[in-house]
Amino acid sequence: MSKSLVAYFSAGGVTARAAKDLAEAVGADLYEIRPVVPYTPADLNWNDPKSRSSLERKDKSFRPELADHDAPVDGYKTIYLGFPIWWYTAPTIINTFLEAYDFAGKTIVLFATSGGSGLGGTAFDLSPSCPGAVMKTGKLLNGRLSEASLRQWAEVL
Repeated sequence: MSKSLVAYFSAGGVTARAAKDLAEAVGADLYEIRPVVPYTPADLNWNDPKSRSSLERKDKSFRPELADHDAPVDGYKTIYLGFPIWWYTAPTIINTFLEAYDFAGKTIVLFATSGGSGLGGTAFDLSPSCPGAVMKTGKLLNGRLSEASLRQWAEVL
């Protein structure tokens, strides 16, 4: 077991690619955060105010149910946590994940993929869901980043 874990949620595969590249670059283990009910393209239509993702955005207390509760977080000191940016923050399933486990004493490094916005206040938004953890904003991992650049970014943290 490595000392780092890359945990990620990916609705369309983009964040999954970034997570796999990061895990390979830093020698971390990989864990996929999955909802019980997978998101469909219609669920992700941000132009539709009645789409699932739009409704979740409007209700910050909503917590999509996790498909499993066996993320191996206990054995790790550093957890890289990845997700797509939805409306300038993380999808609420990330709150569900953080609230399902004890992250006290761990360092959580955020990374995200986005079609147009940065991480903004995501760390601030997520911090209440993981009391006692050290949360670092991290960066966007859009496109294909070299293994060397990913490793260099992780070493600076």
